[in-house]
Amino acid sequence: MLVIWGRLNSHNVKKVAWFAEEAGLPYIRHDVGGAFGMDADYLAKNPNALVPTIEDGDVVLWESNAILRYLAARHAPERFWPADPAARAMADRWMDWQFDYAEAQRDAFLNLIRRTLDQRDATAIARSAAACAKHMSVLDRHLADTPWLSGEQFGIGDVPMGVYAHTWFSLAIERPDLPHVADWYARLQARNGYASQVMIPLT
Repeated sequence: MLVIWGRLNSHNVKKVAWFAEEAGLPYIRHDVGGAFGMDADYLAKNPNALVPTIEDGDVVLWESNAILRYLAARHAPERFWPADPAARAMADRWMDWQFDYAEAQRDAFLNLIRRTLDQRDATAIARSAAACAKHMSVLDRHLADTPWLSGEQFGIGDVPMGVYAHTWFSLAIERPDLPHVADWYARLQARNGYASQVMIPLT
């Protein structure tokens, strides 16, 4: 059985747990990191002291997007890992693009969710919100022409940004009207794995 190590209030852990649900993979998840700490056994698996890490038989793997690609290729290749390199790359690019978005969202998230009111930096929040809006506008233009980041159907390319989209819609920041992103987000919310693994209170 697949073992996922990591707390579910981590964006990167949410990605992996949600994808396991989408792929129908039996799994068990152990809370690690943050308030749960990391013991020596975990650090032996992941010397970076980050989450998530998975164990899948003899395979021990860290880095969330690498985990997604591995799980798709090994366990659901026909559905989530197309044989055509071009089709695969069209979805895969959004997985790497998500890292730029995560950097844009970082200050808004940390200030509004992880810091107390007296610790918040309003300037950093506004700057972060503006950067997020710029990135999401790129996403909106793409989604005007295709229903999913992965193409004509939901796929692995939707997972990383799908997790961050929930945070964007949940943060108390100004957001531009982006109808295609809003429609995509509404369709994500209708997916059982997204509702159970991603749509949890931000902490």
